[in-house]
Amino acid sequence: MREAYSRLGVAAGVIATLGAAGCAPTEGAATPDGAEDAVRVVNVEVAPVTLESFTEYIRVTGQVEAMYEITLSAEESGAIERFLVEKGRPVRRGQVIVEINSDVLAAQVAEARATADLARQQFERQRRLWEDEQIGSEIAFLQTKSAAEAAGARLRTLQARLDRTKIRAPVSGIFDEKFIEIGEMASPGTPVVRIVAIRQVKIAGGIPERLAVTVRPGDAAQVWFDVLPGEEYDGEIRFVGSSVDARNRTVPIEVVMDNPNGVVKPRMIANLRVVRVRRDSVMVVPQQVLQRTEDGYKAYVVAERDGQTVAESRNVILGPSYRNEVVVESGLAVGDRLITLGSQLVDAGTRVRVVGVESASVDARKDSE
Repeated sequence: MREAYSRLGVAAGVIATLGAAGCAPTEGAATPDGAEDAVRVVNVEVAPVTLESFTEYIRVTGQVEAMYEITLSAEESGAIERFLVEKGRPVRRGQVIVEINSDVLAAQVAEARATADLARQQFERQRRLWEDEQIGSEIAFLQTKSAAEAAGARLRTLQARLDRTKIRAPVSGIFDEKFIEIGEMASPGTPVVRIVAIRQVKIAGGIPERLAVTVRPGDAAQVWFDVLPGEEYDGEIRFVGSSVDARNRTVPIEVVMDNPNGVVKPRMIANLRVVRVRRDSVMVVPQQVLQRTEDGYKAYVVAERDGQTVAESRNVILGPSYRNEVVVESGLAVGDRLITLGSQLVDAGTRVRVVGVESASVDARKDSE
C-alpha cells in the first residue's frame, strides 16, 4: 500500500488535470431536447487499506563526545625527557607515552634497595639467633624486624615514584594533544598530554519533557550527520537523565554508537531518531488523503451503490503520526479502496471512475496475510 501512496507526491497540476478530465460528461450527456442532465464522473486513483507496522520517532539533535577524553598530568617533578609516541598516533592501554627525567629518583631507589637488603640480612641473622639459639633479647629482634620492614616500605615507595615518571595511557585511543615540550619542567599536576578514545562515541542530546517518559536506556536510536551524507549509524541509549533541564525543558540522554573508522569526530552535530511508539498490524494512511472537518477528520473510499461506483465518506479517528503517515484507529476497514488521488474533487455520492493500477487487489492482499 505504501508503494501506491508514493504517488501522492504528484504536483497539484496533475490533480487538476485529473479533475478536468474526470469531470467531463461521459454518461447521460444533455441532448438538444434536454431529456437528461450530464452526469459528473471524477477519475480517481485508489489503494487498498491493509494492516502494516508503524513506528513513531522522536527526532532531536545532539553533539558528539569522545567516549573518553582524558588529560594526563605529571605526578612527579622533573624535565620532560622524551615522547615515545608521535602526536596524532594511536596508543594502547598501558603504553608509555612520555618519560620524565628520573636520574635523582633512580639513585634514591638504588640507595633504598641497598639499605633494604642490609636491613633484611640483619633481621634474618637476629631471627636465627633469637629463635634457634636464644641469643640476644626480644627487643633487639623486634628492632631489626621493624627496621627491615621500614626499609622495604621506603624502597617500594621510591620504586612507585620512579614508575610514575613514565606517563602511560589509561585507555586505548589517540594521542590528541600535548601541552608541554621536551626540556620543559613539569611538576605534579602539570597537564602533559590528552588521550581521546573514539572507537565508540557518545552523543549528548535532550528529549522534550512531554516525550521523555517513553524513552528508556537500551532503546535503539538511528544517527546521521549532515556533514556525512548517505551515512546512517545504529546507536543505543545508555543514559536517560532523572531531571528536566530548566533552561530548555528537556531531559538529557546519551546515545552510544560504534565508530571503528574514526570518521565521526567529537563536537560534530548529530541528528538522532529515537523510537517512541512501535505498533504492528495497524492501518496506516498518508495524511494527504485526509480532510479536516468540524468533528475531526474524514477520508473517501470507493464503494458500489445501486450498480454505480461512487465515493463514500468515512469519519476516522486517528492515532499516532510520523512525517507523512498516520495510524487510523477506526473508521476504515481492511480491504477498503481508499481514494489516494482525486479525493479533493469528490463528495459523498460523487460518481467516480478508478484509473491506474491498484498496488494489490484486496483478495490477493488477504491471501498473502
